[in-house]
Amino acid sequence: MDNSLRRGSLEMVAAMLISGTIGWFVLVSGLAVAEVVFWRCVFGAGTLLVICAAMGLLRPGALTRATFLLAVASGVAIVGNWVLLFASYSRASIAIGTAVYNVQPFMLVGLAALFLGEKITLAKLTWLSVAFLGMLAIVSAHGAGQGSGDDYLLGIALALGAALLYAIAALIIKRLKGTPPHLIALVQVVTGVLLLAPFVRPAGLPAEPSALASLVTLGIVHTGVMYVLLYSAIQRLPTALTGALSFIYPIAAILVDWVAFGHRLAPLQWLGVGLILLAAAGMQQGWWWRPARLAPR
Repeated sequence: MDNSLRRGSLEMVAAMLISGTIGWFVLVSGLAVAEVVFWRCVFGAGTLLVICAAMGLLRPGALTRATFLLAVASGVAIVGNWVLLFASYSRASIAIGTAVYNVQPFMLVGLAALFLGEKITLAKLTWLSVAFLGMLAIVSAHGAGQGSGDDYLLGIALALGAALLYAIAALIIKRLKGTPPHLIALVQVVTGVLLLAPFVRPAGLPAEPSALASLVTLGIVHTGVMYVLLYSAIQRLPTALTGALSFIYPIAAILVDWVAFGHRLAPLQWLGVGLILLAAAGMQQGWWWRPARLAPR
């Protein structure tokens, strides 16, 4: 393994491990979801502003009017995605919310087929069916240690809504090729600050040290630092390896939920999680059965 590949792999692993702890910091903060996302955007914007300035990305003309508006639109979707996903944690648990959230590649396939005319192949349709079976397994296990059945199903619905918004954001970002990703991220979090400011208490930041530390960490580490690691890894790694390492995120989230909050999944939930992750991996890695060619006589 050459140095670039090794460095990219380490950066991707670090980014996914950081992502896997997001739910813990969200719940430890003890704040309303809108406030958590607002302060994440505030501290994230400050961090990304420094990073973009250091990279020389704040020069005039770095964004055209069209690219700026597309970046803002993606920011609306990303911020909504964070709000819904974070809201799912306290209802369906971090593990289930994260697992259900991983259906977003299939939503992206559907949106691309609907709006970009991309073809849905038999392989994609098969993996979509496997993911759907996983969803049915998780839904049928509602109430198994995660609180009331209604809250559990609402948590799943919120995670699905978050996945849809992420897929919409990804579809918009496809049209921003050539635009520095750190600059897109900066526009997204600044958009979040403006959108969520009306929902924040006038008192400002919480006085509790644990809550304050959680918000600062979510903004600086889980937004600024994680974006830098993720984008650097994506630039260094082949797509297949990037997709494979991305599954560290849901596995880490499940372990954090178990260790920090004692949430143990029921067997049927484990089956559903496994089917969703298998389907997402199969589609991202291009796994499919191909008949062996007969050797010429």
